[in-house]
Amino acid sequence: MRILPRDEKFYDLFTELAKRLTASATILQEMFQDPTHLDAKVTAIKGLEHEADNLTHDIIDRIDRTFVTPFDREDIHALASELDDVIDLIDGTARRAQIFRVQRARPAAVVLAEVLARASCAVEEGVREMKNAKQIFAISEKLKVLEEEGDAVYHEAMGKLFAEGGDALEVIKWKDLYDKLEDALDQCEDVGNVLQSIALKNA
Repeated sequence: MRILPRDEKFYDLFTELAKRLTASATILQEMFQDPTHLDAKVTAIKGLEHEADNLTHDIIDRIDRTFVTPFDREDIHALASELDDVIDLIDGTARRAQIFRVQRARPAAVVLAEVLARASCAVEEGVREMKNAKQIFAISEKLKVLEEEGDAVYHEAMGKLFAEGGDALEVIKWKDLYDKLEDALDQCEDVGNVLQSIALKNA
């Protein structure tokens, strides 16, 4: 019999954080599909990033105030940090697109942003299913597959970018944007690894 109940509020906070991730990735995908309203989309993503920062702070602060956590404190901290890092990368990508004054997206960027949006949805599903180890293992595997899909698109895009040559500034800009999109996808896989580790410890 458990004398001191676990604080289940962490699950709700993680779900809210994951929802911000999915929302920001969706806006980023829309931004690359149609950069017409670039400034508005960057502002929307920045707002979500700010909300995510506050949620992450709440989670970290709650660790210190909670006597019995639902799983290891180190894992709570790791999961919050990894989720926040993905949103930071999405925000950074959007801000770079704004700084570079992107007016027309390259097809590879549209595809990479779409893969990232799917990976973000998988992350949110994983966070919602944290208590279901079997589901977590399946979602973690799905994130690995999506990362590999994005990796293939990234390498092809980079090869084409340098093979075509053209304006050096355009090459530098798109290399940076491709790098950031790929980094965000890698980070989604890292979140999957943390979720899998939590599931293994608590199975």
